[in-house]
Parts: sequence; C-alpha cells; structure tokens
Amino acid sequence: MKKVTITGQPGFIGTHLFNYLKYIAKDIELIPFEDQFFEDDDQLKRIIGQADVVVHLAALNRHNNPQMIYETNKRLVQKIIDICKETNSRPHVIFASSTQEERNNPYGLSKKEGRLLFARWAKEAGAKFTGLIIPNVYGPFSKPYYNSVIATFSYQLIHGEMPKIDVDAELKLIYVQELAERIYQIIIQGLSNERYLVQHTSEQKVSTILRTLSNFKKLYFIENIIPELNSKYEINLFNTFRTFLDYNNFFPRKLEKKSDQRGYLVESVKEKTGGQLFYSVTRPGITRGNHFHTRKIERFVVIQGKGLIRLRKIGSKNFVEYKVSGDNPVFIDMPIWYTHNITNIGNDDMITLFWSNEIFDPNDADTYYEEVAI
Repeated sequence: MKKVTITGQPGFIGTHLFNYLKYIAKDIELIPFEDQFFEDDDQLKRIIGQADVVVHLAALNRHNNPQMIYETNKRLVQKIIDICKETNSRPHVIFASSTQEERNNPYGLSKKEGRLLFARWAKEAGAKFTGLIIPNVYGPFSKPYYNSVIATFSYQLIHGEMPKIDVDAELKLIYVQELAERIYQIIIQGLSNERYLVQHTSEQKVSTILRTLSNFKKLYFIENIIPELNSKYEINLFNTFRTFLDYNNFFPRKLEKKSDQRGYLVESVKEKTGGQLFYSVTRPGITRGNHFHTRKIERFVVIQGKGLIRLRKIGSKNFVEYKVSGDNPVFIDMPIWYTHNITNIGNDDMITLFWSNEIFDPNDADTYYEEVAI
C-alpha cells in the first residue's frame, strides 16, 4: 500500500483525485491534507514524513495582485522542499504544472520555476519527481469563471445567461477523471520525469464546445430528451453540463400522462443515445441502491406505488430527497458522484422503471457502494 497525500485536496482536481484513489484505485492509503497545514510545520512534518507520494496540486490561480500568485505558488513549493530536507524525507513528488508554463504570466512562471525547484531537490536528494504539464481540464463540479470555459458556458446556459466567445481558440482538453487515472498510474509505476507532458484526450474549438452545450440545453434542459452521445468526450461533456443543474429545484421533472377510455400512457424516456431499459419490483419498506456512478447516465421513474429517492454528493453530508408516486409520474436523473437509493414508502409493491445509457457489464459496472445515510 502506497501512502499518498494530496495538497490542494479540496480543489477541483484534488477532490476528483482523492475520490478516485479512495473508491476506484487499489493499493493506496490516503493521508488527508488540509490547506492550513502549510502554516503548521508540525503537521507538515508528520504528513510528509510518512508519505510515499506527495501530489502537489495546491496553487493560487487568480488574485487581484498578480505578484501574489507568483510569490504564493513559489512559497508553497519551497515549503515542501524545506520540510523534506528537515525531516530527511524523500517522497515521490508529483507536481501539477500547466501548459501555461510557456506564457509570460505570473501563474505560468510560478509553475515553471516551481517544477524546476522540485527537479533540483529530487536530483540532490535522490528522490523521484514527476512534473506534470497538464492541458485544459474540465469535468463535474468545476467552478464557472475559474476552472474552465466549459464550466463557465454550462453555468451560463443553465442560468439563462448569454455565453460570449472572446477568442475562438482550439483547446486541448482532458477530462478530470482521465487525469486522475493517469496520476494513479504514475503513482503505481513510480514514474519519474522532470517534464511529463500529459496527453490531451480531445481537441475542440471554443465555438464547437458552445454549440454542443447549447444543444444539450435545448434537448435536455428544455425538451427532456437525452441527447445523442457518440463518443466518450460527449458523454463526459454532458455529465459535466448536468452538474450545473440545481438538483433541489430542477427535479422531479413531470411526465405527460395521456389518458383516454382505455387508461393512460406515459413516455418515460426520450433519448437519442441507446442504452438499457429495465424495471424492478420493490416490497414495502425495502431500499435499493446505496451506490454511485462515475460515468453512467441513469433515470428513475416510479410507475406504481410510492417511493422516496435520496441523493448525497460524495464527500458531502447534505441530502436531496424526492417523494415520488406512480399516480403522478415524474423522472429523476441520477448525477454522477452522488450516492443514491430508493425506498418503497407505500403499503403495496413499488414498480420502478430504470434507464441507463450503458448496457450493464458486470466486469465494468461503474457502480461503487456508499451508504446514502451517514
């Protein structure tokens, strides 16, 4: 078991890497890291002294004073180096730099110089060091106006704002979970490389991204249709888009009930992407679920009986709850990285219709156990 700590753990990449190593990876023991530890030498000595791997993600990206960005990022790097020297520790340091290294701005310069400082220390100490040159990262729970243009556009479209393209550049992109998986591989392999270029997994013009996201809004947000998703990139982009929905208010989505003398008909899923449709019968008082997915798109529709659907974002203590009934059919789509369950709260059997964009594969189920109640 390799002991790993992640600076910048609460951040966008840090959160995803922490969750990936905790729930998906194997042979990893996580040492939790809090930002305030940088101001507590005893805590830093304790953590770095026992860590086999330090993934240094903590950095200041934006500030009113550009010099503060440069100085802060250099200081954090030097702090780790000083503690390593003081405790005679030689962890494998994995440092998150950026393609902005080549730009003449305080953030890019701080990243380049930080990488070179770590490389020099590793050479002198006989330690492993990997300096990651990371392209544009996007994914769930990213911050609009901060992490990526995809986050900004998604937020603006869902909240009725008009996105604006300043420069229609060609962006080299990597999905945050793809990045987390690559960092895990580097940890396990013990790969040492002073300038490791992380390969992008998609290349898109800004205008193309906006056009695709606008189509997601039209189909999914307005017309309740799952869009056509023909590639891993499009699935990742759609899952990112969905995380900007307000799950307290967007769901449940009412389904139209078409009635006549024969009874009624409800169109529960409209989709352009294929997948699998199935149903379950749940006895009174029984709960199904208590798991989460990292990539699957999944829809719940109770068509008979009464149910309670509960969601909780991984790492959070806050719940979202929906009471549903076959008498008033609605649909609720499960967000990725939210553990969820459904309980029969009625006196009769509950029938639930499920749709997923994937056909179930027991060898790659993308299903991870986590109790909703904590």
